Amino acid sequence: MTTQKSTLFPEIAEIINGLKPETISTERKAVLNPLTEFIQSKVDENKAIRINFICTHNSRRSHLTQIWAQTMANYFNIKNVTCYSGGTEATAMFPMVAETLEKSGFKIKTISEGNNPVYSVKYTDNEHPIIGFSKKLTDDFNPKSEFAAIMTCSQADGGCPFIAGAEKRIPITFEDPKAFDNTPQQAEKYNERSIQIATELFYIFSQINL
Repeated sequence: MTTQKSTLFPEIAEIINGLKPETISTERKAVLNPLTEFIQSKVDENKAIRINFICTHNSRRSHLTQIWAQTMANYFNIKNVTCYSGGTEATAMFPMVAETLEKSGFKIKTISEGNNPVYSVKYTDNEHPIIGFSKKLTDDFNPKSEFAAIMTCSQADGGCPFIAGAEKRIPITFEDPKAFDNTPQQAEKYNERSIQIATELFYIFSQINL
């Protein structure tokens, strides 16, 4: 367990402090532990930690995991962590993702509009913002080697048996909140998925020994 020296925005810190990682099942922990082991190995070797979260469209789950993982690295004071996201194809970051994160305390600014908007996502005043937009996993914005590829949806996991340049390929899949688009439950279900992702990434990063 690391010493927490969080400089996160207060609303985000409050959400993190209310997470319940003890509710994660033993079976699910077995799915999460390979990412903990990857991060720990890099910490032990004092090497850069690069994590690319991959889904089919790079529109929902891959963004939520990228942003919460970068936030948890800050919360647990784990240095040299850079989180990325990508898809097997590029579409657009779904607006409800930005809205869900904004309600959680992230400061989001639209840098450019159009069919594939680019967002600046800040979780603290003093760190570089996360740049959120939909892109292929091979995009020049993403690392080419020495990274862990985290498959966040079963479709991408099945469709991409090999990720070029990845040191590790780890499936950690989540149910797609897209199923609730344009329903009365949409906001609730996106927040539910966001909190699940935050809880599981809290567990992953809380296991790291510095």
